[in-house]
Amino acid sequence: MSLAQLKTENLAEGRQFPKLAYKKDKLFSKLINKEENVAVVGLGYVGLPLAVHMASKFKVVGFDVNESKVMQLIQHKDPCEELPEEEFKGKDISFTSNETILKNAKFYVVAVPTPIDNLKKPNLTPLKSATASVAKYLKKGDCVVFESTVFPGCTEEVCVPILERISRLKFNEDFTVGYSPERINPGDKEHTFTSITKIVSGSTESALDLVANVYETVVTAGVHRAPSLKVAEAAKVVENIQRDVNIGLMNELSQIFSVLEINTKDVLKAAGTKWNFHNYFPGLVGGHCIGVDPYYLISKAREMKHAPRLLERVREVNESMIPHIALRLERKLYARKFRKNSVSVLVKGIAFKENVNDIRNSKTAELCLELEKRGYNVVVQDPLADPKEVKRHYGFELNNSPEGEFDAIVLAVDHEDYKHLSYYDHLKNGNEETLIFDVKGDKKDKFPKEVYMSL
Repeated sequence: MSLAQLKTENLAEGRQFPKLAYKKDKLFSKLINKEENVAVVGLGYVGLPLAVHMASKFKVVGFDVNESKVMQLIQHKDPCEELPEEEFKGKDISFTSNETILKNAKFYVVAVPTPIDNLKKPNLTPLKSATASVAKYLKKGDCVVFESTVFPGCTEEVCVPILERISRLKFNEDFTVGYSPERINPGDKEHTFTSITKIVSGSTESALDLVANVYETVVTAGVHRAPSLKVAEAAKVVENIQRDVNIGLMNELSQIFSVLEINTKDVLKAAGTKWNFHNYFPGLVGGHCIGVDPYYLISKAREMKHAPRLLERVREVNESMIPHIALRLERKLYARKFRKNSVSVLVKGIAFKENVNDIRNSKTAELCLELEKRGYNVVVQDPLADPKEVKRHYGFELNNSPEGEFDAIVLAVDHEDYKHLSYYDHLKNGNEETLIFDVKGDKKDKFPKEVYMSL
């Protein structure tokens, strides 16, 4: 068997390539010498840090279809509020919403959202659109790397055909592709782009070398070479599914313990004294990763005629936490003889997690809608979220200076601005009978047990 045949067989079966001498090809040399450009397509919470860090070593073009976002980036302002202005200084980068700039690039990184639709099925519209934009300007010798979270096989089954059809170039002959899943954790100042090991993969051996060379130039933690595109795609989905499953277990336990009138955090604290106990905690699972990515693998499994029963059940449990919290609050209010149509609830935090302004797939917002559906007057407070975005997505008017006494206060998102608040601070919006529902469940010692509730 020839070496070329061996490489092809290895790729097809997902095996690692033969051990060959480490090398840096001509394209990498041109990129590092800034004779050719890197283009980053999509400048959100994933694409922007990637582009800015890449620009410390390469000449980078950042492209996004959102003109308003691009105008802010030109002024060195991150709409996601993840990167401070000083991160942009000294970086060889330009921002644009004009896709024709892509014709000047040789190495493309696509980092656009991959959400789900109303039926919980993958919505690949943004990915397909971004791929089509790149395809218009794709040239011989180019490499396209995808970072968006997808199901295993998506890059080769969905993206590559678009690139071939529009560019009229031949995959793995005229151009190559790579897949390197994003691992950014919004709001996390410790685990940043450069400090997280980067998974890389390529459609050919030379593509893998190129992708690895580019990323390890800027990622201090180094890279892990996956044996195939599918392995790299699957690894990303599994990272978030593992968290989803473990949080789902804790959520189901918390529902059981609420019936038994046991505090879940007390149980986990006791169990955590065993050396091999893994600490996960109950909560609302939202955002654009953990609450979304499992549906990509679920969809693919169903397509392959396999029933992913555990993954489906976990999703059901985690989605059930919204009515679970609403019902527990409702029962407690009824027990205290509150009249349902006059009850007011203050919800603190509507972002999908603490210390970020991102409200996409916010389970707190869904909780607010559930409470309103049950007849409560709901007021929402969040110091980080954009009031216009909240109004547009969910219909709520943010009120960061609420007045009056509320019958219940839901501590939904534990922003830094809320951590220092004492019981008496919360009493400014309540009285001694005001119920406090602590979603995160770590403030039991701050409140009288008569009014405190948690998962």
